[in-house]
Amino acid sequence: MGNKPDRIVVIGVAGDSGCGKSTFLRRITDIFGQDFVTVICLDDYHSLDRKQRKETGITALDPRANNFDLMAEQIKALKSGQSIMKPIYNHETGMIDPPEKITPNHIIVIEGLHPFHDERVRELVDFGVYLDISDQVKIAWKIQRDMAERGHRYEDILASINARRPDFEAYIDPQKQHADVVIQILPTQLIPDDKEHKVLRIRLIQKEGIEGFEPAYLFDEGSTINWIPCGRKLTCSYPGIKMFYGPDTYYGNEVSVLEVDGRFDNLDEMIYVEGHLSNISTKYYGEMTHMMREHQDYPGANDGSGLFQVLVGLKMRSTYERLTGAVEKVAATV
Repeated sequence: MGNKPDRIVVIGVAGDSGCGKSTFLRRITDIFGQDFVTVICLDDYHSLDRKQRKETGITALDPRANNFDLMAEQIKALKSGQSIMKPIYNHETGMIDPPEKITPNHIIVIEGLHPFHDERVRELVDFGVYLDISDQVKIAWKIQRDMAERGHRYEDILASINARRPDFEAYIDPQKQHADVVIQILPTQLIPDDKEHKVLRIRLIQKEGIEGFEPAYLFDEGSTINWIPCGRKLTCSYPGIKMFYGPDTYYGNEVSVLEVDGRFDNLDEMIYVEGHLSNISTKYYGEMTHMMREHQDYPGANDGSGLFQVLVGLKMRSTYERLTGAVEKVAATV
């Protein structure tokens, strides 16, 4: 990375562990390019190692197990163009390793449990996303992952989720209100009493009134639309696809909600859906479909989570261009 960026843009990605952050981060680096983005995992700011957490009974979700003073100081330093010596939390050993040098990059992504918890850190974030997974889906995913990959017992998985719940509700969940965009992953409403959670309903909650951020909409801005795009134009096997768009309020903020329930059978046909969405910040017709087709192997690629991750990535790109373009204009007029 030869050229030092004039304006460093900070993106925050919040959510509980196992809620799909890693797939979303891959999509962000796909859009901007690997060398353009530095991802900082906020677990590195744990002030208590695994052993100390066990001894004190303080979980990693608890702010007391994290060093927010250092987090705020280092992200501020990076944003102002200075290098930092960032601590490293070693997930294998559960210990805190010697620090590593991080130099400023065009985009710094801070991801983890607490990107919006501390006001000082929150104010440094230029674009914030919260990944919000409903309990039913979270349990289903965790069971699929932990029983298959890690050989855990069903009862143990449930017990670990329940043990985390009080801290999650106290410290992680309330951060949703500070995000510009929330991606909610919910059980489908297309299949009665669905237990498998393979078909999902994904909601994109977009805050209104943020400078330079125009929420995406379906058909007609500000209307309330229920749309079933299946029929002659779209191949839909059971249980089909249903889309929704409309205004709402969320934590006292005006928001626009986009929703996709169901799965896309054929990503080539996404162009039909893309053609009915507006304000999606693409550079050319079909760009969003192209991005979804390019990574059909990613989890959630054929449902609303893939669609909305790409859409939010495009919104991040337009925020980046707006913020850095503004800086260049100012420099030119001085």
